[in-house]
Amino acid sequence: MSALPALRGGYSLLVLLALLTVYVVWGSTYFGIKVAIASLPPMGMLAIRFLVAGALLYGFLRWRGAQAPSAVEWRSSAMIGTLLLGGGTGLVTLAERDVSSSVAAMVIAVSPLFASLFARIWGERTSGREWLGIVIGLAGIVLLNLGDLRATPLGALLLILAPLCWTFGSMWGKQLRLPSGLMGSAAEMLTGGAVLLVLSLLMRESWQVPTPASLWALVYLIFFGSMLAYSAYGYLLQHVRPAVATSYAYVNPIVAVALGVGLGGEQLTTLGWAALAVILFGVVLVAWPRKS
Repeated sequence: MSALPALRGGYSLLVLLALLTVYVVWGSTYFGIKVAIASLPPMGMLAIRFLVAGALLYGFLRWRGAQAPSAVEWRSSAMIGTLLLGGGTGLVTLAERDVSSSVAAMVIAVSPLFASLFARIWGERTSGREWLGIVIGLAGIVLLNLGDLRATPLGALLLILAPLCWTFGSMWGKQLRLPSGLMGSAAEMLTGGAVLLVLSLLMRESWQVPTPASLWALVYLIFFGSMLAYSAYGYLLQHVRPAVATSYAYVNPIVAVALGVGLGGEQLTTLGWAALAVILFGVVLVAWPRKS
């Protein structure tokens, strides 16, 4: 995919649209996951989500003439798909059995910090302003957890492990031979979805007749949370710095809290709203374009 001309401030229009997508859509998926697993098993729900999304995207791309991934690319996709979707999204979904969607999004806001640390393994630098933004964003998370929103110990552990898997997979994937463009997203969703299906079977998850709300949430997660936002994230990983690509983790809590409070009946104190303002300031520092 060719790069579009950069707009004033250093980012192309496509990069800005991709950022907006992962900021808003992924922020809404925390609430969507909470609704979906109300009557669907967590790992099984995710397996359906990613297998269907991956199959639809793969079929569309092949129909348009895209080349099928090679054996090496399938293997790399399986490794990254397992880390991102099995470890990252899977652990978040398991945690949401015990914690609110708002808490889940807030704890995941440590992702830019982990991304910057892992990026240094492969020689990528993080500027002083980005580190300041990361610290301010984490300070907002601390403020937030001084209020009424706290996770259970197990839920908190899962939510810390999730961004570790996600960000390591994101940074490692840049070093591996993966399918180009959207085919990379399709291959990762197919292989990651297969891993999640195996996990569901090993966990012997029980199935019941899902509610209409859970089914609609699953449809939303397939088309918006996976096909649209996951593809946008894959594009960002190839075109912007790690701290910027993962800066969605600071904005997602705002969207998640708005939906959790407005639709899910979750509560947020005055201190919590102040913390979200601090988090938003942190992401501005992280995502602001560097001077060339």
